[in-house]
Amino acid sequence: MTVSLTTRNELDADGTGDEVPSATQIGKQIDASLARLQTDYVDLYQAHRFDPDVPIEETIEAFQQVVASGKARYLGFSEWTAEQLQAAIDLAGPELFVSSQPQYSMLWRAPEVELFGLCAANGISQIVWSPLAQGVLTGKYRPGQAPPPDSRAANSDMNVAMDRLLDDAVLEAVDRLRSIADQSGLSMAELALAWVLRGPEPASAIVGASRPEQVHANAKASSMQLNPDTLAAIEEALGDTPVKQPTLAPLARPGVSHRRTGGP
Repeated sequence: MTVSLTTRNELDADGTGDEVPSATQIGKQIDASLARLQTDYVDLYQAHRFDPDVPIEETIEAFQQVVASGKARYLGFSEWTAEQLQAAIDLAGPELFVSSQPQYSMLWRAPEVELFGLCAANGISQIVWSPLAQGVLTGKYRPGQAPPPDSRAANSDMNVAMDRLLDDAVLEAVDRLRSIADQSGLSMAELALAWVLRGPEPASAIVGASRPEQVHANAKASSMQLNPDTLAAIEEALGDTPVKQPTLAPLARPGVSHRRTGGP
């Protein structure tokens, strides 16, 4: 069982949403989660979006206390930069975290540049999210056309950070994947998931489904292997559309702050 935590601006247990220090939130939110889940501990407790305004020592000590108290067996993080992860490792050692949860897809490859290598060197595996690029890689969105009315993109509560993905140039590149999927005997979603799981870094991919057949298709993709010709065709079809440089994830913030020692 996994529980994730946003370390700042999280709702307090009383529902007020007042900002409180990260360490305070970590303790409050694990207790609240355990109460809701009616369990004594979770297997994995993950920290979302690093808060550079809170000293990293405070955050790490609070997470270590969660494990020491038996409320979580292991710790992970989501969308931390390589700098932030390295600062945590320097402080607490490589055994601190077991999982990383970055956005990763054919269209968003930023983690490959710095994060994957740093994690591999420290025994940290990847549980990637948005492998279908918020549904864009399923082929449901077409260039020059309005999003389907029942889609994520058409829902103002769910389409956060989708502007770039809905650009016609991106959608045209995704359209070029259709023939590759057809020639491989795969759906667009299966092709995208098989691509994400092709390498050793991702241990699993977080996918959503609204129908039972989507669940089965997603599970099927985990056993599919893409041959070199298919992988090369994907690269040619997408061209320079994917994000391949170190790029800050949506809503993530750079930098690390440390606890002050000595002085006035």
